[in-house]
Amino acid sequence: MKFSEAWLREWVNPPVTTQELADQLSMAGLEVDSVEPVAAAFNGVVVGEVLAREAHPDADKLSVCQVSIGSEEPLQIVCGAKNVAAGMRVPVATVGARLPGDFKIKKAKLRGVSSSGMICSASELGLAEQSDGIMPLPHDAPVGDDFRQYLGLEDQSIDVDLTPDRSDCLGLLGIAREVGVINRCAVEVPRFESLPASSDERVDVALEADQACPRYLCRVVRGVDVNAQTPLWMQERLRRGDIRSLGPVVDVTNYVMLELGQPMHGFDLQKIDAGIRVRLAEPGEKLTLIGGQEIELTDGTLVIADGNRPLALAGIMGGEDSAVSEGTQDILLESAFFAPTAISGKARAYGLHTDSSHRFERGVDPYLQAQAMERASQLLVEIAGGELGPVVEASNESMIQQRPEILLRADRVNRLLGIEIDRAEVTDILNRLEMRIIEMTAGWRVTAPSCRFDIAIEEDLIEEVGRIYGYAKIPPHRGKSAMVMADRLEAEFSLQGAKNLLVGRDYQEVITYSFISPEIEAQVDPEAKGIRLANPISADMSVMRTSLWPGLIQTAVYNQSRQQQRVRIFESGLCFRQGDGIEQEPMIAGLIAGNAQAEQWGESGRAVDFFDIKADLEALLSLTGHHQGIGFTAVKHPALHPGQSAEVRIQDKVVGMLGMLHPELEQKMGLNGATFVFELALENLAEGVLPGFEALSKYPSIRRDIALVVDENVSFESIRNLIRDESGKIITDILLFDVYTGENIDSGRKSLALGLILQEKSHTLTDKEVDEVVDSVLQRLAKDTGAKLRD
Repeated sequence: MKFSEAWLREWVNPPVTTQELADQLSMAGLEVDSVEPVAAAFNGVVVGEVLAREAHPDADKLSVCQVSIGSEEPLQIVCGAKNVAAGMRVPVATVGARLPGDFKIKKAKLRGVSSSGMICSASELGLAEQSDGIMPLPHDAPVGDDFRQYLGLEDQSIDVDLTPDRSDCLGLLGIAREVGVINRCAVEVPRFESLPASSDERVDVALEADQACPRYLCRVVRGVDVNAQTPLWMQERLRRGDIRSLGPVVDVTNYVMLELGQPMHGFDLQKIDAGIRVRLAEPGEKLTLIGGQEIELTDGTLVIADGNRPLALAGIMGGEDSAVSEGTQDILLESAFFAPTAISGKARAYGLHTDSSHRFERGVDPYLQAQAMERASQLLVEIAGGELGPVVEASNESMIQQRPEILLRADRVNRLLGIEIDRAEVTDILNRLEMRIIEMTAGWRVTAPSCRFDIAIEEDLIEEVGRIYGYAKIPPHRGKSAMVMADRLEAEFSLQGAKNLLVGRDYQEVITYSFISPEIEAQVDPEAKGIRLANPISADMSVMRTSLWPGLIQTAVYNQSRQQQRVRIFESGLCFRQGDGIEQEPMIAGLIAGNAQAEQWGESGRAVDFFDIKADLEALLSLTGHHQGIGFTAVKHPALHPGQSAEVRIQDKVVGMLGMLHPELEQKMGLNGATFVFELALENLAEGVLPGFEALSKYPSIRRDIALVVDENVSFESIRNLIRDESGKIITDILLFDVYTGENIDSGRKSLALGLILQEKSHTLTDKEVDEVVDSVLQRLAKDTGAKLRD
């Protein structure tokens, strides 16, 4: 909700500064996002009147104007705007003035004609992003007055970020009420005159879905000048509320929405046939919205219709066929109460979000519609004329949920807030909040006003007392409850420890959305059963992620497109799959790309490879204590390179996956160069083992080097496991120090050079014992893998 501070102070004007006002609102639960000037800095601009306009003698597109600014002699100004004309009142930047962008006005000659100033457009004054021609001012604008003072530009625009439960503050009326309560100030609500009907013309209304729309008001206004100029003061208040001026009918309805919080709509009366029907959409119905978008209406969608077709999406957006246009002469004003549950989610389902849907989804006061109708009627007749018909109302009061009566206990207030608040002060706060109260011995019976949808239980009332009393006045104190530390198994895997390890290995943690696009899901995890969202934020965030890789890949692309080629990132979070129900699985994943080391003088650059990320993953898995049971098995994965991908196993249980992204996927995603990823299921890492100490042998170790020739598909891991199985604990370490393919090695074979470290704890090994162990190992390798000693 964005509004003008000056407009607010016309309703309630506490003796506080702008910053103090913003702080008060934030501390009361209405967080202020920003406070910004309503206009850029400029000076030297005054109100002027164009006395005469002549064509420039040497330029077809320029005019020479005589402009009065209240001085003895008029100014001669050369102007290029098409709409400049004699008799107009306009903003004039005099010689020496400074406009936004530090643009200084000087005397000049344009095509040989001297010019002493500049007639300004709204965009040149920073009041609009773009404008067509100079800015016309009302004919009663005082010539010679400072333009900033005339338009009240020494003002601030305050943007309040409201939580969904405070829909009562989505209008200036609600904000003013809050400021008045906080500062104990009276709120001067402008008087809205009720204009009598000057004709008997009416449109009948039928509520066919009264549970979704318990109240609907409408009024015929004939003879409206839809081309009338919206007053500058109204345009400015709309602009400061971040709303564009679109003509008198739309401007009036938007103004009432900003002022009171009640969305309204205007129909072209000539395009309505056989009255108004408020009903649910029928199967197969279509509606073209304002702006030209055609939608197919789904079951359960509330629409405003006439006797033949739907006219508007109720509470969201009007239809193009019944919209007010330049040829409209008669209109039908609408003011309704739609149940929040009937509107909630509907706008997003059609890919829409409007100011109206934003308010109706959160709840509009069900007793505000008549007041809004009278206010809009008054403004519309003043601006665009017209004859008013009677206000037609259709309602079902039984369908309007009444605010419950709540018992508020005095001792409960003090107990929850932790302080003693005088009963008289609580009563005063409740009265200022416009609550209906009945005092009792134990406390109060309280009924909230109709606009406060958020007050339903006793704790809601206590929250109101606390925030108006002032959270800053409530002293902090330590809780008196016993603090019991949760038991944690010593061998349990620590996610925080894993994060610290990765950060220590030069990774950075990222947090990405749990929603991804169907296209990325199909590329990264095509076999997964992703969960589609019924009301996604956007089309590219419509599926719950089944892997953390999509978020990491998009983060890497984002960084590389900003010249950060070396990327080392990780993320932990939930992944979602559709099984018997919705399954949530906690995961941790990482991604590396670019150079293995940051650029430096001591080491030449080298791109990361499979073994870099494998080393990081092994270090991470070592936190489980399973040093001997960690293994990697080559597998195929649709997102990974077929020759550089592997399953991660602990004690023969699959716990994750790592590998290089498939080159086609890298190209589609826009990645630069080879990218490597890993992902682990945290639940499979939960049970670790404790390390156990073994005494070091005091006897020397012996090393024997062997070179084996094996098939290319035989992994070092399988050879290492066979050696350990055959030799027992006498071989304490196995080192792979060379892998060779080429000359003197048959095609399809490879040579592995191994260093075997042998040691006993009870005695010094003899050559005979070592030879027996090595021979036994060679025989086992030859039998199981076909390994041969290299000549």
